[in-house]
Amino acid sequence: MPRTDRRPDRSAPAMRAPGIRASPVIWLTSYGLSLLGKGIAAVVLPLLVLERTGDVLAAGVLASVTTAASAATGLVSGLLVDRVDRRTVTIVSDVLAAVSVAALPLVDLLWGLDLVWFLVLGVLGAVIRVPGTTAQETVLPVLVRLGGDGPGRLDRLVAIRENVGNVLALAGPGVGGVLVGVLGPTPVVLVVTAVTSLLAAATTGLLDPRVGAVAPRAVGESGAGGVRGAVADLVASWRFLAADRLVLGATLFSAVLVAVVVSLQTTVLPAYYVAAGVPALTGLTLSALAGGGIAGSALYAALAGRVRRRTWFVFGMLGFGAGIALAGSLAAPWLVLAAAALVGFTNAPVGAVLGVLIIEATPDAMRGRVLGAQNTLVLAAPAATGAPIAAVASAAGLGAAGVVLAVLAGTAAVVALLVPVFRGLDPPGEVPAPDRLGTVPA
Repeated sequence: MPRTDRRPDRSAPAMRAPGIRASPVIWLTSYGLSLLGKGIAAVVLPLLVLERTGDVLAAGVLASVTTAASAATGLVSGLLVDRVDRRTVTIVSDVLAAVSVAALPLVDLLWGLDLVWFLVLGVLGAVIRVPGTTAQETVLPVLVRLGGDGPGRLDRLVAIRENVGNVLALAGPGVGGVLVGVLGPTPVVLVVTAVTSLLAAATTGLLDPRVGAVAPRAVGESGAGGVRGAVADLVASWRFLAADRLVLGATLFSAVLVAVVVSLQTTVLPAYYVAAGVPALTGLTLSALAGGGIAGSALYAALAGRVRRRTWFVFGMLGFGAGIALAGSLAAPWLVLAAAALVGFTNAPVGAVLGVLIIEATPDAMRGRVLGAQNTLVLAAPAATGAPIAAVASAAGLGAAGVVLAVLAGTAAVVALLVPVFRGLDPPGEVPAPDRLGTVPA
């Protein structure tokens, strides 16, 4: 059963002074380097597949297979993260990810790249990165505790993390595009991604070793080894996710948000821009979302602790509903871009609020498994809406598909505003309870 108390853990040992190695700046640098490499690869790989195979379907197959591999790995990656030192998992994952990417130009030199090699190395890289990404996210609340907590500190750091993610959502693909423009669609460009992964691993190695320590097992977990123990641990984490209304609500809403935005961005808007004679605006939609997100998360970071979380949540829900309704109307290209910026701006604070709430609500001993389960659901969500929205667009037109997405977004926003679990979002005190952030060994 989920824990509902917010009392401090009196058994937690005293902590030494954190020092520079517990600085969130180091963690954010590692996090940013990882995202930069992924952004470059996201541009280069599809172009490389097209250049070598000449088949648009091949690029789609690679994207679908790697996404499915990531979602499937998320189901079990938390087991590793909750059993092995999390700093070590992050470092090893980044190193292996660098190897998998660097293998592409080597394979091209020795045997030549074809779709089979792209699929093998693409799936390998996707599977390798998932545990590292999960482990990297689990250490953030421990860094907060090593720094001494403080009013709004966790909120600000989560907001800064979201801002870094939005900035690199623009910068990563941009750097990848520049590299392709200078060097052409060649596997050598991916060496840059391998270098960023190695730099991320080296930066993580600078962190205080205490950030990676695995917390004692949660109450009620078996502690058994082998397959039986692994299954029991997974069941315990899914039970927690299903039983804790706050965590479940945040996960489901995040899944709906991603499903709606992805369906709009990949199915409805590309066809709309082509029909309107402005296909170049397709890429600007992502830029508008990310640009709005940068402004929204910066505003949240600046005002964290001074504005109630419930206020941010209401702000985000209204913006999400209105933004998707405007974008789904397909009234004019400029209005669609403005609506995308509105969605990014208003939902960045919501993402930060939900991220903080999930951190506070999840016991550290099962944080990796719960995060892995959440990532699996969120990654799988677009698959539930992609085909139906495409079918509506094909049968009834793009306008009907836009209306369906607007109704889905509006319904989700109204439900989120009305359900009791999202009403009391502000903690009784100013400092998050230490037992929710995990016990840090001395």
